[in-house]
Amino acid sequence: MDVPSRLGLTVEEFASLEDHLKRRTYEGTSYRFLPDYRSSLEKGTVIFEDTIIRGFPKIPRTLVLETGIPRHFDERLVAEEKLNGYNVRIARVEGDMFAFTRSGLICPFTTYVVEQMLELDAFFDDHPAVILCGEMIGPENPYTAHHYPEVASLAFRAFDIRDRSSGEPYPVKERRGWCDDHDIPQTAYLGEFDLDTATDRLPSIIDELEREQREGVVLRDPDGSSPLKYTTSSANQGDLAFAYSLPFDYGQAFTFRRLIREAFQSHEWDEEGDERRERAQALGEAILLSMTDTIETVDDGERVGEQHTVRSDPEAIDRLLDHFVEQGLTIDIESDRHENGQRVVTFTKRVQRTNDKIDAYLDGTIVDI
Repeated sequence: MDVPSRLGLTVEEFASLEDHLKRRTYEGTSYRFLPDYRSSLEKGTVIFEDTIIRGFPKIPRTLVLETGIPRHFDERLVAEEKLNGYNVRIARVEGDMFAFTRSGLICPFTTYVVEQMLELDAFFDDHPAVILCGEMIGPENPYTAHHYPEVASLAFRAFDIRDRSSGEPYPVKERRGWCDDHDIPQTAYLGEFDLDTATDRLPSIIDELEREQREGVVLRDPDGSSPLKYTTSSANQGDLAFAYSLPFDYGQAFTFRRLIREAFQSHEWDEEGDERRERAQALGEAILLSMTDTIETVDDGERVGEQHTVRSDPEAIDRLLDHFVEQGLTIDIESDRHENGQRVVTFTKRVQRTNDKIDAYLDGTIVDI
């Protein structure tokens, strides 16, 4: 396979990327993947011997709907719900189904789970050269746990279908029709609008998502191109609360971007007086209460980290935990039990920096911050 030409790169451009490609083997199948962003290739691009799976593109964001929409779109746009989970791409390669994380790794747990929850053979028989892109959501989630009332454990929601070699998206109507034909669950469809209608209608849609503490919206051209995202205030504040529960691992990197989103949303929503103070108070609580709870936990001699619960076949759980160890993560098992033939494990991903920093500062270390 002529990899450079299949990727749309010159031989020289591909040569400059080769040192950044990582090699892995999954159940006897070798592949290379690009774990970070490079100017000429998407993060998460995967190269097999005879097949290329393009990475999922980074989606830009608007901070102001009224002005951002007409700058980004020409005529019409489609709105769908943005969900809080982890991005997964599913493809069939030489007869085998694989689920790829955003960085391009094959996740053994996700691969097993999607094969159990979805009947995808007929879909890939009809559309063999595509990538099915979606979000894994729910409380029993090994990467990004978030409560959705309609999901008891873990669920998949499709939000895109792309050509696996070029990465080009299929039109929204066609993609949603294919998913309906094969009973593949999808993110909620919120409507198609012209530019003027969109700027009038979307604020009320965002308000409704906010009341339900949902994540936000993804806007696209009807042909599937030019995605643009916008998040609710509850999503921003939830991110801040999580980040500041582990402040030295996540907090500082999260803060500015999410505070900026909140400030622009407050301005566009014409908030003032008590309404703006209410937002400010909620932001302050998301940051300070999470951080002080963590400090008190460490001061009491306990360790903090990212806690997750997963439920699946015992072998799938073993493979997930082995996968984390292979990535260099330290996992502490909090509970391990069996329910109705499935193994249910609650574990914590250890985050050493926050624990070490808080210990040091409580012990009197002098800092210049």
